[in-house]
Amino acid sequence: MNGFVLPALAATLGTWFVTALGAATVVFFKSPNQKVMNIMLGFASGVMIAASFWSLLQPAIERAEAVSRLPAYLVATAGFIFGAVFMWASDKTVAFARKKAACTAGRPSERMNRIIMLVLSVTLHNIPEGLAVGVAFGALKGGCDAEGLMGAVTIALGIGLQNFPEGAAVSLPMRREGCSRAKSFMIGQASGAVEPIAGVVGALLVVYIEALLPYALSFAAGAMILVAVHELIPECQQNREAQPYFATAGIVAGFAVMMLLDVMLS
Repeated sequence: MNGFVLPALAATLGTWFVTALGAATVVFFKSPNQKVMNIMLGFASGVMIAASFWSLLQPAIERAEAVSRLPAYLVATAGFIFGAVFMWASDKTVAFARKKAACTAGRPSERMNRIIMLVLSVTLHNIPEGLAVGVAFGALKGGCDAEGLMGAVTIALGIGLQNFPEGAAVSLPMRREGCSRAKSFMIGQASGAVEPIAGVVGALLVVYIEALLPYALSFAAGAMILVAVHELIPECQQNREAQPYFATAGIVAGFAVMMLLDVMLS
C-alpha cells in the first residue's frame, strides 16, 4: 500500500473514533446540553469554513496552475460547485427515500423515519469529509514538507472536531426514541465508518491521477462549505433568542484557530 495511503487510513480511523466518542455520550446523557452542542457545532463549522479555503481551495489553485491545462480559477470553481451539488443531491436522495418510507410504513414508524433520515444524512456527508482527508494526505506525494503535512493533519483534526457532535446528534435522539444505550451507540458510531473507506479512495485517486488533485481538493471544499452553511450553522443557532452570540462565538473561535494553524505554518 502506498506510503501516503496508510497515513490517510490512520487519520480517518481517528475521525471515526471521534464520532464514536460523540456517540458514547448516550451512556451519560438522555438529552444533549443545548448550549454545549451549539458552541461545539459552531466551532466545527468555523473550522470547516477556514479549512475549506486555506487547506483545500488555496492548494487546489496552486496545483491547478502547475498541472492543469485549464485556468486555475475554472478548475477550482468547477470542483467547488460539483462538491456542493454532490451534497445537495445526497440530501435530495435521502429526502426521497424518507418520503417513500413514510408512504409505505405505518404510523408507529414515523418517528423512526426521522432517525433514519438523520443517520443517512450524517453518513452521506461523512463521505466527502473522508475524501478531504484522503486527498490532503495523497497530495503529499509531491513532497512531504512540514507545511503540507500540517495542512493534512489540521484537516483531519477539524473534521474530527465536528464529528464529535455528529456522533452525539445521532445516538442521543435514538435513545430518546426508546432504543437501548448500546444500540444507540453502535448506530451513532457506525455513521462515521464510511470515512476510512473514503479516505483511502481519496488518497489512492490523488496518488495515481495527479491531474485529479485540484478537482478533488476543491470538490471537498464545496462539500464542506455546504455542510457547514446548510446544516451546522443553522443547527447551532437554535435558541438564539436566549443566547444570541453563544454559537456565533464558537464559529469565530473555530475559524480563528484553523486560520492561525494554517497561516502560522505556511
